Amino acid sequence: MPSRLFPPGLFPPRLFEQPWPEGEYGLFQLGFVVDDVVAAATRWATVYGVGPFHVLPPVEQVCTYRGASSGINLQVGVAQAGPAQIELIQQRCDRPSIFRELAVTGQAGFHQLCTVTADYDGKRAFYSGLGYELACELTSADGIRVGYFDTVADFGFFTEVVEQTPRFLRQLANVAATCAQWDGTDPVRLLTRDGYRVP
Repeated sequence: MPSRLFPPGLFPPRLFEQPWPEGEYGLFQLGFVVDDVVAAATRWATVYGVGPFHVLPPVEQVCTYRGASSGINLQVGVAQAGPAQIELIQQRCDRPSIFRELAVTGQAGFHQLCTVTADYDGKRAFYSGLGYELACELTSADGIRVGYFDTVADFGFFTEVVEQTPRFLRQLANVAATCAQWDGTDPVRLLTRDGYRVP
């Protein structure tokens, strides 16, 4: 049976009321490193009315970190808040990573701004040309290239660049549509092959 976070009439307002942007867009996602993705998602839903959070299973990801071959185990949850997607990132291993670099024990920490681009190579060259190190780069299971540029000294956070594909844009649009229609039911959804389950 679905669980409902808010009693009728007490559902808090969303952070933003703007519609989901169409076409090419710039910085669309705010990423936070957290100690517990489910607990953090619950807090976001309770305090800010953002949800439902779509929590993916943990994944082991091969990457290049600070110029060396590496790997990382991550679990993420995402929800849409008006024009911005909120991503919560829990590192589930002790290996060095860009997520460990800015993590604050016991607290959520703002980590990255993210942009989606149809010209990944061009964006990669742009940020590198500005002198920002490509601190981490990986290719997702769907074949999407992702790069994290070290803009910390200038801005206090990393800049993430994600390669645009039709499938990825459909995934973003599906999350946004679900969040736009959300009535407070099942604020944290652990995704499964046939839908989701609640914690």
